Amino acid sequence: MNPKILITGASGFIGSFIVEEAINRGFDVWAAMRKSSSRQFLSDNRIHFIELNLASEEELKQQLKDHSFDYVVHAAGVTKCLDKRDFFRINTEGTQHLVRALLELNMPLKRFVYISSLSIMGAIREEQPYQEIRESDEAHPNTAYGESKLMAEQWLDSVNEKLKARQIELPFVILRPTGVYGPRERDYFMMAKSIKAHTDFAVGFKQQDITFVYVTDVVQAVFLALERGKTGRRYFLSDGEVYQSSTFSNLIRQELGNPWWIRITAPVWLLRIITFFGEYLAHLTGKVTALNNDKYNIMRQRNWRCDIEPARQELGYEPQVKLEEGVRRSIKWYKENQWL
Repeated sequence: MNPKILITGASGFIGSFIVEEAINRGFDVWAAMRKSSSRQFLSDNRIHFIELNLASEEELKQQLKDHSFDYVVHAAGVTKCLDKRDFFRINTEGTQHLVRALLELNMPLKRFVYISSLSIMGAIREEQPYQEIRESDEAHPNTAYGESKLMAEQWLDSVNEKLKARQIELPFVILRPTGVYGPRERDYFMMAKSIKAHTDFAVGFKQQDITFVYVTDVVQAVFLALERGKTGRRYFLSDGEVYQSSTFSNLIRQELGNPWWIRITAPVWLLRIITFFGEYLAHLTGKVTALNNDKYNIMRQRNWRCDIEPARQELGYEPQVKLEEGVRRSIKWYKENQWL
């Protein structure tokens, strides 16, 4: 019998790639999603769909009671919200509801992989020369998104503390990818769209070291974590390289055929003004915008280096796609699918 895997956030950017890989590996795949979510990238007829309401623990128990999963990959979550409280309602409380439901149903899980983020660390080690952020560093999230993910991580730790008395544990592993990009991704896609329209926008004059990870390398790490991850461990993920802030836009421009452009580097205080009004307008119109307070803190952060050696040593993780190749694949996909 094939191992049975539940993947939350299956219709999302990362989730849809995890579903594809699970199918390719012969898993019995159950894709959890909202009724309103698109199935555009989930067309394989071997996928089983299940509607889960992460807002209600009681409803989750009813939705899951007739199932028994070997593995769960929890990729559901939000990165942009109109109301700051929604980050915690969805990212933190949604995780709590899911795990409680699984535990109360005595689900015999072999592994629970939680997709977190490098953003939980915040702006640390920012004295030059920048140093890699490590698991042992104290997290200081500077975004509501990062706070909500960190709270979920800490809550998972508390679960196993409580389960010790029963001599059981939740076999969870946490992955903390840096900026994830690739086909189907929409935030970095906005940069490509802007460059095609002849404008590149950067923020801050102080050196910024940034890191990336191609989506299929995140997926690689997910399945390595399912197989080899150590309970309670956190693994940072990147492609193993460090780039300057202009590198990504230069590569995008190259793949677009080197259109003429105007490169604007704005001071951080100007971004503060733009995101303040962006968030204000978002509340007026009811439409989520990328120009928000979280985006301000993300763009002003200067050090995005992270230590992936534990993932290499313990999981056998080895990034396969460097930035130049990843941008080439991404732009090719955007063109072929008429996004650009």
